[in-house]
Amino acid sequence: MTLQANGRVVGEMTLFLVRHAPAEPLLEGQEDAARPLTPQGERRFRKAVRGLKRLGLRCGRVYHSPLLRAVQTAELLLDWADGPSEVTPLLAAPPGEELLELLATGENGVGVALVGHEPWLSQLAAWLLLGERAGEEAFVLKKGGVVWLEGVPRPGGMRLRAWLPPRVLRKVGG
Repeated sequence: MTLQANGRVVGEMTLFLVRHAPAEPLLEGQEDAARPLTPQGERRFRKAVRGLKRLGLRCGRVYHSPLLRAVQTAELLLDWADGPSEVTPLLAAPPGEELLELLATGENGVGVALVGHEPWLSQLAAWLLLGERAGEEAFVLKKGGVVWLEGVPRPGGMRLRAWLPPRVLRKVGG
């Protein structure tokens, strides 16, 4: 257990960093936030979600970016997750202390998924694993990929359990 700055005791947790599934290209005059998933991206991510289930991984709450492609990816994850999904603008920006505080408000021992975007998910992985954001160039998360972490949600407080590329999850999902 770790005492956070806000005085709350935070135990170990399971955290899944999920990059949104493949989205349509940006069209002229279109807002980037409005890009939906491609039909193929949606189909493939459904298989990836089946892979998460077959691996026996458990997840409660899903937090996601407000961008449409992340919203749609989070909706597909609800076939796997036991809890609700919740939008947070913290996942559409570089990771900071506010995101760690959000994770600290969760129920200890319950898996949480964060659906977001690159390069911010790789920056978050580097921060949680290495204690600094300087290593994010070593981490590349493919669209529809998942990083499985365990530990205390603070810089350097988590351990890498698996880096799951979408192809592997789809293969497991059949």
